[in-house]
Amino acid sequence: MADGKTHEGLKWIMRAGYGARGVIYVIVGTLAVFAAFGQGQAQGTSGALATLQNEPMGLTALWAIAIGLWAYMIWRLTAATLDPEDHGTDAKGAFARTGQATTGLIHGAIGLSVAGLALGGGSGGGAEDWTAQVMQMPMGRALVGLAAILFIGAGAYYAKKGLTGDYKEHLRTATFTRKVDPVLTFGLVVHGAIIVLVGVSLGFAALNASPDQAGGIGQALDTLRGVAWGRFVLAGAGLGLISFAIYNFVEAAYRVVPRVTGQDVKTLAEKATA
Repeated sequence: MADGKTHEGLKWIMRAGYGARGVIYVIVGTLAVFAAFGQGQAQGTSGALATLQNEPMGLTALWAIAIGLWAYMIWRLTAATLDPEDHGTDAKGAFARTGQATTGLIHGAIGLSVAGLALGGGSGGGAEDWTAQVMQMPMGRALVGLAAILFIGAGAYYAKKGLTGDYKEHLRTATFTRKVDPVLTFGLVVHGAIIVLVGVSLGFAALNASPDQAGGIGQALDTLRGVAWGRFVLAGAGLGLISFAIYNFVEAAYRVVPRVTGQDVKTLAEKATA
């Protein structure tokens, strides 16, 4: 992290990564809103991106998203190893950096799946298929149970991040970030709730040794469609995911990385405190 060129390169890698995540959730959220009013079906990330295969410039878009996800992987792995965000080496910092590395690898794997779509493949196995494969391994049910705990923990983390405003510590204060702040909160809470639903479905699959009970984001959205006033709940979830996409775009443009952007940048949290 020693020179300006390295700093500038890392900044653009970070922006590409968050931008790719934003594009994915715009598509997933938009499809969910349309599905709420009877136009199509809510989709998870793979299914939503598969809709691009036959669209004009769709393959180009898929490659751009795949490259962006790989950029996100590079950013998270770099953040985990070189600690440009000053998490430190204590227990809390080690936990945060482990989470960064884990999410980086997950998004790198999603990038491979998106590249497969760009090459003309299918959307790949869903959560049910992956769960069935894992359950055939030694300690398979335990591994699925562990995944359930991780998903529930991650979802709770996102929701807490939105409700407590922790995310503001990493965003540069500006007129735009202050105006969209409520949108960012809404997006983080909704995204967190949906990830918790994914984790719960994995938990039931592990407890009952039943892979068909596992589901991803698509199934979580279908679950919401089935509750009372489900059409409006699903529409709200779709808007929440679009809000989460906006959160990612804001991260791409305004994220403060202390060792890259400097220590004297005023954050949204500092503005709110003032």
